[in-house]
Amino acid sequence: MLKEFKEFAMKGNVVDLAIGVIIGAAFGKIVESLVNDIIMPVIGRIFGNVDFSNFFLPLSAAVKSPALADARKEGAVLAWGNFVTVSVNFLIIAFVLFLIVKAMNTMKRKEAAAPAAPAEPPAPPRSEVLLEQIRDLLAKK
Repeated sequence: MLKEFKEFAMKGNVVDLAIGVIIGAAFGKIVESLVNDIIMPVIGRIFGNVDFSNFFLPLSAAVKSPALADARKEGAVLAWGNFVTVSVNFLIIAFVLFLIVKAMNTMKRKEAAAPAAPAEPPAPPRSEVLLEQIRDLLAKK
């Protein structure tokens, strides 16, 4: 059973999938940093130095803190600013994946449309070659 698992795990598709998941996770962190550290601060600056990560709606009268982390400790909150940030993350990742799939489809279409090089005709069987040589020798006489 261990041998079968090893064969399964070492197949190309499984390894490729694992690499894709690792790269995807790293890409997700890059996008998260892009949104949290670059895009959302610029949007916040445009709207008057607002920090979207701290926008929330208290769902309990016990919530008095202006910071989201502290407000969550005090009671239920609707963290809509965090939702906006995560939504922007998703939109960026979805758009990049769309561009990648579109590029791959374009390459596949170009490959399919490109004329294939004419295949060389297969070599004649050895018996035909010998018969042709005999014919040529007889024609010379």
